[in-house]
Order: sequence, then C-alpha cells, then structure tokens
Amino acid sequence: MTVRKAWVVAAAVAGAGLSFVMLLVVGVYVVAGNLANGVGGGSVGLAKGAVPAAYQTLVQKWGNLCGAINPALLAAQLYQESGFNPNARSPAKAEGIAQFIPGTWATHGVDGDGDGDRDVWDPNDAIPSAASYDCQLAADVKNEPGNITENMLAAYNAGAYAVIKYGGVPPYRETRNYVKTITTLEKSFARPVNRVDPSRQAAAAIYYAQKKLGTPYLWGGNGTADQGGRFDCSGLTKAAYESVGVALPRVANDQYNAGPHPAREELLPGDLVFFSDDLTNSRTIRHVGIYVGGGYMIDAPRTGAVIRFDPIDTSDYFGATRVTEDGAKALPTTI
Repeated sequence: MTVRKAWVVAAAVAGAGLSFVMLLVVGVYVVAGNLANGVGGGSVGLAKGAVPAAYQTLVQKWGNLCGAINPALLAAQLYQESGFNPNARSPAKAEGIAQFIPGTWATHGVDGDGDGDRDVWDPNDAIPSAASYDCQLAADVKNEPGNITENMLAAYNAGAYAVIKYGGVPPYRETRNYVKTITTLEKSFARPVNRVDPSRQAAAAIYYAQKKLGTPYLWGGNGTADQGGRFDCSGLTKAAYESVGVALPRVANDQYNAGPHPAREELLPGDLVFFSDDLTNSRTIRHVGIYVGGGYMIDAPRTGAVIRFDPIDTSDYFGATRVTEDGAKALPTTI
C-alpha cells in the first residue's frame, strides 16, 4: 500500500466534511509512515479481558509454573483446545477446558484446588493440570537442541519420544503447524508493553469498508449478491480483510484473537475495535468495527441502520486488535 494510495483511500470517503476527510488522510498516512519506519515491540502477560475473568487468576498463577510456559502461552493452549469452555468434549473423547483424554488425565491430572479430588471438568483442577503437564513435557525434552518452549509444544502434539528422536521439533507437518499456531496465538493473549507493528493491510481494509458506507445492515450478512450486498458488523470486518488476503473468523469474539492488542492511545487506522457488555471477558464481545482515526470507526451497527461512521469512545468499548496474517491463520476454525 503506497502513501499515495493511502491518501486516495481517505479522500474517497463520501459524504464526510473536509475536516473529517483530512482526519482520515492523516490517520491512514500514519499507517504508511509507520510501516516505512518499522514501529514494533511486544511482551508477555495477559491482555485485558482476553482470558475470561473466571479463569484469569488461575491462568496467571499456573502459567508461571516453569520457564517453558507463561500465562499467555497457557491461555493460547486453552483457547485452541476448548475456547475456554469447561464442558467441551471432542469426538476423540477429550474432556474439559484443557481437553485431556482419559488416559492422559489419569496419569497427569492434579488436584489443583486441594479439595481432595481430580476433576477434569473443573477448571480449578484442569488448568493447573495443563500447566503441570506442559512442564513435565518440558523436563522430558530439556536436553534436546532448540527452543525449550517449541520442543515442549512439539512433545505435547507428537510425544516426547519424537522430539528426542529428531533432536528438536520433529519434521511432521501437523506438529510444526501446532507449534506455530500456539506461539502465534500467544501474541494475541499477551499484553503488549511496547507499540505493536502496524498492519500492512490496514489502509486497503479501510478502503473496502468505506466503499460500503450507506449499505443497509443485515444480521448474518456477508455481503453476497443473494443478500443484496449487505453486512452485519463482523461480516463487514471479515470481508474488508478478506479483500486483502487475510481470512478472519466469522464472529466478532473470535476476531479479537487475530493479533496483538494496542491500547486506546496507540490505535492506528485499520485496527479492529470491539464492544461488549462484560469488559472482563472477550468471549462476550458483541460488536466490532474498523478504526479510521480521530476516535471514529466504520461499522455496521444494527438492524434498521446503515454502514456508517460511529465514535468508539463509549462505555461498552472493550479493546482493539491489530490484525496480522499469522494471527488470523492461527485461529481455530471451530471451538
């Protein structure tokens, strides 16, 4: 995306006053400038609301059980396995929030809350057990070359024997994809302490969304011809990023995990902005828009309204995501 096209994107916004158009011009120009100047950073720690409040203390505590894991990595595993659903059961008979199969639970389940039992359906036991199992696997492969966390994740997927046999992450496509998926998802559960990289697709995603201004809202709308080209909120954001080759999930609360989370004062045009009635749990997010700068977003608000500019600074503002290609690819298709 060239600086010239970024100017065209902003200037093409129909129906806006000159001052607001200039605001978008400046905002999108900043995206292009930051790409050229290499703004970046990031760190470990739980992002606001990324882990449901009911489990946040557990994940924070047990995510520090050993050096091979951290709270954001543990959160990424739980999200990948069950979407934080303590009642999840897979076709392979994996059970609970951490998706233990019965044989593994029998060996590695722990009484995390000290109540005298080991209950795979109780997150107070299952989350500590997941961390304990990770750390045991890390100990099993600690003498192998390479990154200890990546080797631990590979052992989780393929078994410690495979990591030992190959002297690190084995050359299995499924295992290598699993390692990349979890380490990528880790970034979406981490709380950044420095400015995160701007999205390379941001200006083009805005360009797509602004062409839809004035389009009537349709619940469940994906913009297809049979729907009259109409969208709901997450249908619009999905289509905007799909237009630049980034495949987002369909629903807003999963789109929240498509990249790291900039603070309000660090927002850049193209960031996705989210809204919820429960500001402690990203799984309750109910609305999303595309930030355009100056405290405004383009969104598809509700039945009876049209795609339009709306302010983001409302009492239900949850947070933002800076979409990345790897972040979007790492998201599970079903949870």
